[in-house]
Amino acid sequence: MGIMTRFKDIMSANINALLDKAEDPEKMIDQYLRNLESDFAKVKAETASVMAEEKSAKRKLEECDGEIAKMSEYAKKAVAAGNDNDARQFLTKKSELTKKREVLAKNLELAQANAEKMRQMHDKLESDISAMKSKREMLKAKVKVAETQRKINEMGAGLESAGDNAAAFDRMEEKVNRMLDEADAMGELNKPASGSDIDELASKYDTADTGSGVDDELAALKAELGM
Repeated sequence: MGIMTRFKDIMSANINALLDKAEDPEKMIDQYLRNLESDFAKVKAETASVMAEEKSAKRKLEECDGEIAKMSEYAKKAVAAGNDNDARQFLTKKSELTKKREVLAKNLELAQANAEKMRQMHDKLESDISAMKSKREMLKAKVKVAETQRKINEMGAGLESAGDNAAAFDRMEEKVNRMLDEADAMGELNKPASGSDIDELASKYDTADTGSGVDDELAALKAELGM
């Protein structure tokens, strides 16, 4: 049966491997269950059909047994009434029914065996689906944990990248500061030293001249005052 084969494949497969291939494991878990429940409905209908055949075969056999008993009773009555010819006809019919009963008995035996197999398949499938429903929540919980772990790992990788960028920024800042220092140093080196020395030297003598003039003017005032 194709239904049972597909069910067996799903139940015996590595569920984790199947989920690894799925884009959305939670949806895939639910889809598996929907498929199994759909198959279970078909198995259930088939089981009911086989069980109906079993009941039909049993009823036909019982009816045949009734007819055989009836022919036997009629034959007895015919013999008692002295009608051997009638009795012979009833016994002939009984013989035909007896042969028919052998076929009906075999049909019933086969129908019972088929019904038993289908009931076992039905019960096993029902039990496994129930177990898988219970397992579904556990699998979904595992999926959520895995997704959370993946997000944490991605965030961790992002933080490492941010740290690398910060370190690169610090190195760039250091490089810029070094370039500024070098530029300042170059400016100092390029500053004309001779012009600066002359100006300083001139200011020295300018100051000396100013001081000498003041002393002379002070001496003149004292002479004028007779001091």
